[in-house]
Amino acid sequence: MKVILKKEIADLGQPGDIVEVKPGYARNYLVPGDFALQATPSNMKVYEHEKRQLDKQKSKDRAGAEHLAEQLKGVSLTATVAVGEEDKVFGSVTSQHIAELLKAKGFEIDRRKILLEEPLKALGVYEIPIKIHSDVVGQIKVWVVKE
Repeated sequence: MKVILKKEIADLGQPGDIVEVKPGYARNYLVPGDFALQATPSNMKVYEHEKRQLDKQKSKDRAGAEHLAEQLKGVSLTATVAVGEEDKVFGSVTSQHIAELLKAKGFEIDRRKILLEEPLKALGVYEIPIKIHSDVVGQIKVWVVKE
């Protein structure tokens, strides 16, 4: 039985691929799970329409992400931390802390999108990447200063 894949399936194919599978696999798993459509002429037209809509939405999302990345390029945050002797930092600046500072500036960024390899544990200026979209990464500048 020929089916049109709607989602990526390991060892089978990518969305939009037309593949030959056993009828039971298609009837019992792929079609009910909304992973595929039976490859009929009408379903081919429906899928092409859905694909065009999805491509439009992806390009719109990417444009919005690029605009946000451009806005973030000029953002500079200041994180104040308690320090001890010889400027040794107590605690650290984490992605959660950076997300709160961004929220105060008017940017709603999920802390999991802040690509911080490890918490900032020293005074200084850091360039922090933020993954806004699957292929758009913005940069912000974080100043870690003492109280």
